[in-house]
Amino acid sequence: MAEVTNDLIYGMLKLVHANLAEVKFDVHELKKRMTGAEDALAGVNRRLDRQDDRLERIERRLDLHELAETQKPYEPK
Repeated sequence: MAEVTNDLIYGMLKLVHANLAEVKFDVHELKKRMTGAEDALAGVNRRLDRQDDRLERIERRLDLHELAETQKPYEPK
């Protein structure tokens, strides 16, 4: 078995430190990407909300709100 020396321990600590720095960098990049995805999703939600508002105004203007209510099924006579 190899003798454990300060140089060996120091070399291992340098490797651990380098790996940790790489992991920190990767986590930082993932956070940036996640923030971008969240911003994009928020933009889509805002756009859908605007479309819902426009559709509601159109329905009110055309007096179509009754169609949105539940009605009895059509029964031919």
